[in-house]
Amino acid sequence: MLCCLAFYANASAQVDSVEVDMDSVVIDSTIIISDNIITNTSVLDPVFEKLFKLEQQKKGHINIVHIGDSHIQADLFSGKVREELQAKYGNAGAGFSFPYNLAKTNGGYKVKFTSNASWESRRNIYTPDGTEVGLSAIGLTTAENFVLGLEVRDTSDYFNTIKIVTPHNSSLFDVATSSKTITLESTEPKVIVHKIKSGEALSIIAEKYNTSVSEIKKYNGLRSNNIRAGKTLKIPTGEKVKKEVQRSEFIPLDLQKDSLSSYYYSSERLSKIYLLPNKQEKLYNLNGVILEKDAPGILYHTIGVNGAKCSDYNKYPMFFEQLPALNPDLVIVSLGTNESFDKLTATEYIAQLNMFIDSVKAENPYACVIITTPPPSLFKKKYPNTFVGDYTRNILIQETEKGYATWNMFAVLGGLFSVNENAKKGLMSSDRIHYSREGYKQQGEQFTEAFLNAYNNFKLNRQ
Repeated sequence: MLCCLAFYANASAQVDSVEVDMDSVVIDSTIIISDNIITNTSVLDPVFEKLFKLEQQKKGHINIVHIGDSHIQADLFSGKVREELQAKYGNAGAGFSFPYNLAKTNGGYKVKFTSNASWESRRNIYTPDGTEVGLSAIGLTTAENFVLGLEVRDTSDYFNTIKIVTPHNSSLFDVATSSKTITLESTEPKVIVHKIKSGEALSIIAEKYNTSVSEIKKYNGLRSNNIRAGKTLKIPTGEKVKKEVQRSEFIPLDLQKDSLSSYYYSSERLSKIYLLPNKQEKLYNLNGVILEKDAPGILYHTIGVNGAKCSDYNKYPMFFEQLPALNPDLVIVSLGTNESFDKLTATEYIAQLNMFIDSVKAENPYACVIITTPPPSLFKKKYPNTFVGDYTRNILIQETEKGYATWNMFAVLGGLFSVNENAKKGLMSSDRIHYSREGYKQQGEQFTEAFLNAYNNFKLNRQ
């Protein structure tokens, strides 16, 4: 359906060339109509066929994995897509979850994590230092004895199955669905509190309670025999009293294991579980958990890192090795903005993007792929970001050869000169790089519309 190859302005404008005072970058002039469509949709036939069967038979799960940078880590754009697709085709669970708060960063709202221990983290944007960064794209480790609580916030996300992803699928964690309070009894010396009366001396008080002056002084931290009326003293006695101590005890469950994760299944839906160390290790490393339920529908997994680029994912092979744990039917890739602000040329960006796509397909040969082009933005709140226009053109040029579909967000949002107009509509943040919460929500709505239109066309052609 492509009629041209570049997306540098909206459809009503025509320019010969545009020069921007950013290292003398000159952009191409070719323009394409910015209809909200996904191109090269034939590559999506396998996931559309599975979606059709889900719709007709009300059975099974479809796994969608959305990978990106900050707007995916915060689950803004992706959260809206999940909401709409699950409302239409069923909610099969919260999907991939990661304790971003324990890594001291932001994350989505759907799952709450708590822990009594401190955790160390390393994002994939940093140079490898030995931390085993995998599916979450953020390494998370602790050396402490810990309890990690996980609780879904909404009853619609109650789950039957939890899968735990660790480096090399090591058995590092036990799972408990509940804890019980254990009451322990012990004895301790009985202590009497005595209020000092006028005229009393330590010797008189010691004689009264059948103890010694030195014991009273020791128990109360007194350095001299001077005491003051109206104050209190703790008097140790030879008697013993019972004392109750309460503590929580977690009952580990029997975990099963496959080649990709450790997992637990419950016939009843759960809202909360605890992860515990299952043996003495020097370091416990968690790459994420996957929450599923028996109900048919969509599992929409999100993986994002603030500031991430394709090259950041590429430098950690474990990310791709663990991706099959999500059993992806569709992988959506939303990267490119951070590359543009590093001023990567289109050639450099496409090389990294292709390496990323090739790694995804090598580990998940039956997964379909959609690339969403990066959206329009400004350099220094003033100069149009021509790099994302170049990226978009090159993404579209090679989509057939590389076997992926494309959603041209750059054009749908208005192209190169759209930023200030989008800002007036409240769709962008003040930095003119990031979009507002409403802007990301609109992106999610527009992507969902394009995806469902492509699916409906598939159904028409299928008949």
